[in-house]
Amino acid sequence: MPGREHLRITFPKLDGYRVEVPDDEILDDLDNAPRFTIGPSSVPTRTDIAGIVGGGEVETDEDPVSRPQAVAYLLAKQLLHAHLAVLGEDTRPWLFPRLVGICRDWLGRCVDLAPGFSAGHLARSAELRATAVEAIHQAIVVQVGNRRERLRPMLRRHDPSGSTANISFATRKQVYTTEKSEVSHVTLDGREGNTWEQILALECELHEDVAAYAKNDRLGFTIPYVHEGRAHSYLPDYLVRLRRKPHEPFDRTLIVEVSGSQKSPGPTAAKAETARNQWCVAVNNHGGFGRWGYIEITSMPSAHDRLVEAIAALYDDAPVIGDPDLLDFELRDRSDRAAS
Repeated sequence: MPGREHLRITFPKLDGYRVEVPDDEILDDLDNAPRFTIGPSSVPTRTDIAGIVGGGEVETDEDPVSRPQAVAYLLAKQLLHAHLAVLGEDTRPWLFPRLVGICRDWLGRCVDLAPGFSAGHLARSAELRATAVEAIHQAIVVQVGNRRERLRPMLRRHDPSGSTANISFATRKQVYTTEKSEVSHVTLDGREGNTWEQILALECELHEDVAAYAKNDRLGFTIPYVHEGRAHSYLPDYLVRLRRKPHEPFDRTLIVEVSGSQKSPGPTAAKAETARNQWCVAVNNHGGFGRWGYIEITSMPSAHDRLVEAIAALYDDAPVIGDPDLLDFELRDRSDRAAS
């Protein structure tokens, strides 16, 4: 519907899932790190330059203006190349945000500045910067072992995402007119329409925390799963995007399956297990599509309460977003905050 672009829901398209083993965890031991002084004893403040012909000149070192964050970036870059690069690899860029956080903490906690001196001297003096990088490296502890496998999404190479935009088709099915959806109607399955799906659409219209929703009809949203050794594609019923919290720069989207009596049960357990603990885990670990959760509604009299509970759980990052032991977004969020 034109004019409803603010109700658009965007979703990733997956071909499957992959498992990766992360690098050893990088920690810091700044509490026991020695003090590092930037002052007259470490930074020359005057250089006498003798001319070949005629008199000489004096070069003084004025206090360079450089933000601590910029200095932390320089230190982290040199630290990554000098001490943490792996033979045969150019860089390991995924370590950089964590190293920036450690370098910034080191500047704030371990550096003593003499009057008239600042951390900016590290940006100007290559020798002093190298000494600082060595000191930071000595304060880093690489925790080896206890590395768990992490699930990542295999996005479609040439079609990695879809949305509710540009959905247009004719239908002879029963429909329900929408207000909170970019798509004008919800198509109801079954000869006389699906009462369960209609009730859920009404619940989404009335719930104040639902920003937008859409029936998963011709959106191209599928969840790949395996049952009895064969690959299948699962099409859940609804996508429900929640209103953003004021401090969150990403969307939260709930995948809702309505298991009505008109549906064939099929491999129900495999679908739900894959949706919650593989699809949601992989997408949440990716970090580029917001936060996702999955629920199944199996009793229509309790649909309202079930939806309310699921929305609260998604806001709280409860297990509707996947098995907590398989998620790593909390570690990534801390690293991003440390680098910001």
